[in-house]
Amino acid sequence: MPAYRASAVAVGNALARAGSTLVYGGGKLGLMGAVADAALEAEGRVIGVIPETLVEREHAHRGLTELHVVGSMHERKAKMTALSDGFVVLPGGIGTLDELAEALTWTQLGLIDRPIGLFNLGGYFDHLLDWLTAGSEAGFVPKASRDRLIVDDEPDRLVDRVLA
Repeated sequence: MPAYRASAVAVGNALARAGSTLVYGGGKLGLMGAVADAALEAEGRVIGVIPETLVEREHAHRGLTELHVVGSMHERKAKMTALSDGFVVLPGGIGTLDELAEALTWTQLGLIDRPIGLFNLGGYFDHLLDWLTAGSEAGFVPKASRDRLIVDDEPDRLVDRVLA
């Protein structure tokens, strides 16, 4: 996990250096807390969006530029999307997969048109990319949905590509 944490810090630094505002789930723990802390330490703007039910459980980050407390996970994702110009997805768990799938779905449906970057540290997302490719070849996933993903294993380059 130390390599993931160091890379999360690098992503936070890259976003701050690029002058981008980080919009994320509002917690202080884990990789996203590390991204937020790094962006703040680099004098970046950080906006958190957290549902009331997770304020204590995920230790809402009280040192952010802005913290929005919302009523549900659905409201959280909608608010984060409304505040975002693009997405950078770090290695994570089921919540990460949920948010990525929603961004891809909304893009496929034409509800949003924003870049989606996958930080593929150590090939973390390789199996997911293989699944999307197989889904595309079988006719379940539009090729454009798979092709629109910006995949990189270098934080500064990924941030630059997503912002371009």
